[in-house]
Amino acid sequence: MTQGVAVSFEFFPPHDEQMEAQLWSSIKRLAGLGPGFVSVTYGADGSTRERTHNAVARIVRETDLTAAPHLTCIGAQRGEIDDIARSYWDMGVRHLVALRGDPPPGTGAYQPHPDGYAYATDLVAGLKRVADFDISVAAYPEVHPDAPNPLFDLDNLRRKLDAGASRAITQFFFDVDVFLRFRDLAAAAGIESAIVPGILPITRFPQLERFATRCGASIPDWLRQRFAGLDDDAETRQMIAASVAIEQVHKLQKEGLKEFHFYMLNRSELTYAICHALGVRQEQAA
Repeated sequence: MTQGVAVSFEFFPPHDEQMEAQLWSSIKRLAGLGPGFVSVTYGADGSTRERTHNAVARIVRETDLTAAPHLTCIGAQRGEIDDIARSYWDMGVRHLVALRGDPPPGTGAYQPHPDGYAYATDLVAGLKRVADFDISVAAYPEVHPDAPNPLFDLDNLRRKLDAGASRAITQFFFDVDVFLRFRDLAAAAGIESAIVPGILPITRFPQLERFATRCGASIPDWLRQRFAGLDDDAETRQMIAASVAIEQVHKLQKEGLKEFHFYMLNRSELTYAICHALGVRQEQAA
């Protein structure tokens, strides 16, 4: 935390040597900013389990960062998930990100494992029985795609927090008013836990559109217009992406937000610049 601003970063486990080198270059550069934790994602069907575990183990072994591996309900029995959680605890991990998880592509609607944790609320409660983890959960300012209505989604968030989660990290968004309305609705519903805005620096716009379609996030027209015609101009795209994200976090700061979670896509450049604009500086963190 620097100057009253707290940041955290999300990475994904690399699947080849080149991506591993990129991941560790990013981790080393961002570690000096003093993040509250760094999370490591988990494949939709549990397919990255071993790679997630290896990345977390290396973070614990080689850095002073607080590692927060993701755990999901997908494709595993309760006992299996509990064993993974115990192994993390024995490794020294004290923070987890508990998610329902998304079904693998092409498998249709989500179906709970017959012997698993059905939903994130159940997973949070189960993990708290294993050990006293600090648990983060997901929140959806624009409503989870599977939720029948916003009130159901908000009730589900409250259940996850009541089950033992410490904070909620939102899905990414670009319209600050969307987040502020969601924060107000959560407060009106009696939710007092921290709701941390999730920030996605834009690296490639077509990739962003795919992400947004999957998670139900909207892309404002003004944002499309800023990136229009830049498909073959990576340098200008990066400048626009930095300005968009800096503008977003400054608006949130003015509304009293002091904690931000960055979806890194394992690249440090944009996030480092955004943190610098927030006042999070390496020399001050040190």
